[in-house]
Amino acid sequence: MTATRTLGARPVIAIAGLGIETSTFSPARTEAQAFHPSRGREVLDRYPFLRPREPLREAADWHGALVGKSLPGGTVTATAWRDLTHELIQRLTALPPVDGLWYDVHGAMTVEGVDDAETVLLARIRETLGSHVIVSTSMDLHGNVSRELVRHSDLLTCYRMAPHEDHMETKERAARNLVDLVVSGAPRPVKAWVPVPVLLAGEQTSTRIEPAKGLYAAIDEVEAMDGVTDASIWVGYAWADEPRSRAAVVVTGQDQQVVAAGAEMLARRFWAVRKDFAFVAPTGTLDELLDEALSVGSRPYFISDTGDNPTAGGAGDVTWGLTRLLARPEFTSPDGPAIIYASLPGPAAVEIAVAAGVGATITVEVGADVDDRHAGPVTLTGQVHAVRHGDRDAVTEVVVRVGNVYVIVTKLRKAYHYEHDFTELSLNPRDVDVVIIKIGYLEPELYDMAAGWKMALTPGGVNQDLVSLGHQRIRRPMFPFDQDMADPNLTARIVPSSNEPPLTGCDE
Repeated sequence: MTATRTLGARPVIAIAGLGIETSTFSPARTEAQAFHPSRGREVLDRYPFLRPREPLREAADWHGALVGKSLPGGTVTATAWRDLTHELIQRLTALPPVDGLWYDVHGAMTVEGVDDAETVLLARIRETLGSHVIVSTSMDLHGNVSRELVRHSDLLTCYRMAPHEDHMETKERAARNLVDLVVSGAPRPVKAWVPVPVLLAGEQTSTRIEPAKGLYAAIDEVEAMDGVTDASIWVGYAWADEPRSRAAVVVTGQDQQVVAAGAEMLARRFWAVRKDFAFVAPTGTLDELLDEALSVGSRPYFISDTGDNPTAGGAGDVTWGLTRLLARPEFTSPDGPAIIYASLPGPAAVEIAVAAGVGATITVEVGADVDDRHAGPVTLTGQVHAVRHGDRDAVTEVVVRVGNVYVIVTKLRKAYHYEHDFTELSLNPRDVDVVIIKIGYLEPELYDMAAGWKMALTPGGVNQDLVSLGHQRIRRPMFPFDQDMADPNLTARIVPSSNEPPLTGCDE
């Protein structure tokens, strides 16, 4: 596909990528359909800045190949990987010769039998498109960045906010940087990479609070330097037991000395504050937080059931929390405090509820289909409060009222981030006493709504007690697993491009 671009012609840019955050500590497996892949023109529709007549859309001739994004979950099956990557490569092969590729991924995908999956796929894409193609990679800040991923990318960037309120801004920056570089004809950027041996959960590194807030603010200082194109800090993904799992800094630009100095400055700042990171909200046991929620009297009080958070990779069907909740008689009384529990997958229960209809009384069994390590299925006897069809992730949702507990049961697992997720089920989260939600840090809408909020430290595939999980394959020493480790080498590694001589030595 090698071609010489006509001077003054719009560059031809392809878009491709597969994105998922996968916990190797979850027994769940992710199949191809979970990625909801977009193809061809559908790919462009994913991005508001690529709508017709938008300046960036007009700046290049864009071609969507295949982009798929899955709700976080368990390891991707080998079959799903084979099928999705084969189609992606075939679609790229069918495109006209391209000048650039925007590689839109998450960065924490684990595949059965494959380490560093995003890099493996990008290497195949490089072989398909040719070494002349400029690649811009956009990622989640919870992605893991190996040296080989940096090698196969010419530009890299990631989110700078957690929660990820800047996700679309980041994607636009990656696309714009790519177009600017291709149009300018400038040399490929210098890339400075610094792995930082720190591995912390997202709930401990939110940019809402210090030290992450100040650390990420320092990116602006580096980007303001002459000769810098982009500066990025990755926290990494803590629940993937892979050698690449750790924090990282990457700075790109045209001035090697400045780029290296900027990367080292950010890496040193990260290391200096490693012991200052703390949970974004107060924590406790589920029982402690339920007691507190009832005592404060402010509504709604949110409790995050963190260990089975599907937006971090949990299976979503751990019943430990619901079992504890329903064991308390004050909540199962019709006159007790009103509680929403979001949520548990239970496809058979959903089918029964749909057949019975709203208002019917049913007895169903839910949960522990995938992850039964902490508690077995829960039997619910209650009234069908609501039924909703057509959700992208859940497919079908029902609400079963047990006493004054409104349990959301889904055909497939779903994350509940927005107020409309509840109101579309005839639930008003503002009017209940407690909302228990399988999530870590609250997304902005819920955060603004909450009269109180704490995080329950609960079991599951994304248990917040990282040191106890049993990582075997991460590079050691690593903080916080090795509390007294010596200061690491934080010298910037200048990573060559994929069309230069290959790297030698280990991924250090």
